[in-house]
Amino acid sequence: MYDLVKRIIDFIASLLTIIFMFPVLCLVAVVIKCDSKGPVIFKQQRHGRNQKLFTIYKFRTMRTDTPNVSTENLGDPSVYMTKIGEFLRKSSLDELPQLFNILKGDMSIVGPRPALYNQYDLIEMREKVKVNSIRPGLTGYAQVRGRDFITDTEKVEFDRYYFENMNLLFDIQIIWWTVKSVSKLEGVKIN
Repeated sequence: MYDLVKRIIDFIASLLTIIFMFPVLCLVAVVIKCDSKGPVIFKQQRHGRNQKLFTIYKFRTMRTDTPNVSTENLGDPSVYMTKIGEFLRKSSLDELPQLFNILKGDMSIVGPRPALYNQYDLIEMREKVKVNSIRPGLTGYAQVRGRDFITDTEKVEFDRYYFENMNLLFDIQIIWWTVKSVSKLEGVKIN
């Protein structure tokens, strides 16, 4: 039952946020275009609900020649960062285009972060604890518990806990913790 309620809340909240944040979306797009060559939107294949691949949207924060791997596998990510990229990542403004993924139903506001298509170990660990059966989220319990600074094993444990305890109050808590973390610019690995 909560799955249907969650989807309705996701749709309405993402639509209203897109409308409210439209000037910010436009401003960020212009700044990215002026900052570096390449597309404004970064698109990448990710694993969604039931391991179905979908295209995730983010504002581009890296140069176009950056290897297509997770941040922790880049070595020193700052080498590939655009001038405005570090600020966009630390402020999480790069995640705003995912509101369109939520609107489409590929993602939820709260859930486990979608794995890259080539994060095989993470996908397999999540499959064992049934985490892949729910929509991935813009934010999640693992993000507020360490984001880029926790291991895949820890992420899966936090994702499993979320899956087993998912409810509206828990989602509201995670959103609140996310706002606090983003406002303090915490949890993002830049270098």
